[in-house]
Amino acid sequence: MPKLTDYVKMAAETYLEETGNTELNAHWIAEFFQDCGVQDAYPRQDLIAFAEMVQKELTKKDERAAKKTRFLLDKAIRTIKSPRKSYGP
Repeated sequence: MPKLTDYVKMAAETYLEETGNTELNAHWIAEFFQDCGVQDAYPRQDLIAFAEMVQKELTKKDERAAKKTRFLLDKAIRTIKSPRKSYGP
């Protein structure tokens, strides 16, 4: 049986792929909770708590993507400002 954290990551990844959005939809997560077996595997798990965990994972992924984008943009700007010197003819 998958761990609860595996379900959380799977839900976040699936939601991002299907919607491209980082704000979790209540109907979507309720369907995932029931249809993907979370409810069966973890009958004591609260849907609201699960949705909060998935939203936290989505926020974490969004922050990582923004950080990576800023890093790559900064790197590209530095490359443009100071091009490499060529030592050829």
